[in-house]
Amino acid sequence: MPAEKSAVQILDVGEHHQNQRLDNFLVTRLKGVPRTLIYRIIRKGEIRVNGKRAKPEYKLGAGDKVRIPPLRLPTARAQQQPGVQLQDLLRQSVLFEDEELFVLNKPSGLPVHGGTGVKLGLIEALRAMYPNLPGLELVHRLDKGTSGCILLAKTGRARRGLTDAFRAHDVMKIYHALVAGAWPKSVKVVDASLQRQAERGGQRRVEIDEEGKDARTDFRILKSFNSATLVEARPLTGRTHQIRVHAALIGCPLLGDDKYSDPKRNAAFAKRGIKRLCLHAHEVRFPHPVSGKVVQVTADYDAAFNAALKILARAD
Repeated sequence: MPAEKSAVQILDVGEHHQNQRLDNFLVTRLKGVPRTLIYRIIRKGEIRVNGKRAKPEYKLGAGDKVRIPPLRLPTARAQQQPGVQLQDLLRQSVLFEDEELFVLNKPSGLPVHGGTGVKLGLIEALRAMYPNLPGLELVHRLDKGTSGCILLAKTGRARRGLTDAFRAHDVMKIYHALVAGAWPKSVKVVDASLQRQAERGGQRRVEIDEEGKDARTDFRILKSFNSATLVEARPLTGRTHQIRVHAALIGCPLLGDDKYSDPKRNAAFAKRGIKRLCLHAHEVRFPHPVSGKVVQVTADYDAAFNAALKILARAD
């Protein structure tokens, strides 16, 4: 793609972005700029906040001025617009909405944000659909293949409140997953530290590592099949790919998991018609960022997840 050098930019931080990390702020503002470049110019001191150097984790305040040096950027293109079919799907996926936030049943296969090779993710599509919501932000993330409950803040105070709730472990997320084989009845908790590995080709991978971050997941058997098990998973920590890695550690990787499962096993289930990553964010509970009242939302399985259950039941 042709590139052109930008001029120096001075960005004013509004109330919607108050308390947002500097690196996350820049990622949303510098579309098409690789994250590696963003972190490099922060580290070199080329990004200035109110005339001073700042670290990636610096929390912005309303009224801050962020200076961005000249960058060689991809030639600007018209903003990618979501198609009518995607817009209809996302509107039908709204599970809870008020003036402060959305809870959506994210479709499997839709990434939460654009990136390498992906022009339009969930957040970009929603921002195009709701241009009157300048503070619309993801509060947490789900993998591309994962479906189910995802929270988005409409306002700065909602983002701050929900971020604080996640940090204080006041948010409960309950997942349903189809795993290969028979889940051991004796395994109800997996407590194994996780370490993110260097990204290769934009792909993230996580491994069990005693030197990594603490990670614990509670598991419960919901239904057993001849070749698979439907389990409930409650991550008590929020590490990348946590449920997927912990399930694989037990020897029961998720069906359709192209990172942590045996390709031959995936191919065998795919021949039977089970191709999606069988992980679904079934329920979320959290204190409302303004009222403080507990909000509880559940998301139905999509057609592909229901079809997988029927395929497994027929084989019994």
